[in-house]
Amino acid sequence: MEVLFLFDQLPERDDYREPRPYRGRSDLPPVGVFADRGPRRPNRIGVTCCAVESVQGRELTVVGLDAVSGTPVVDLKPVMVEFQAVDVKQPAWVGPLMAEYFKP
Repeated sequence: MEVLFLFDQLPERDDYREPRPYRGRSDLPPVGVFADRGPRRPNRIGVTCCAVESVQGRELTVVGLDAVSGTPVVDLKPVMVEFQAVDVKQPAWVGPLMAEYFKP
């Protein structure tokens, strides 16, 4: 399941033009706001994927949602292979960082 949601719990920045260290980590290179998946964004919209564990009426129970409990959800979409990105290119430092992101 793909979940679109609103980052509603952090104040906005005054200026988004200056690159900043990724996730505030000084050991990582500075990146622009659209190269970062963090919550401080000019459009305040987040997107993540998770698995649906159960459905009871209008209530979904999900696993692996990368959002704070109570975050406003804008929309839900099924994940389809045909819509997934192909030939994704990312900096070499991202792979090792993300390997530690979700631990079972």
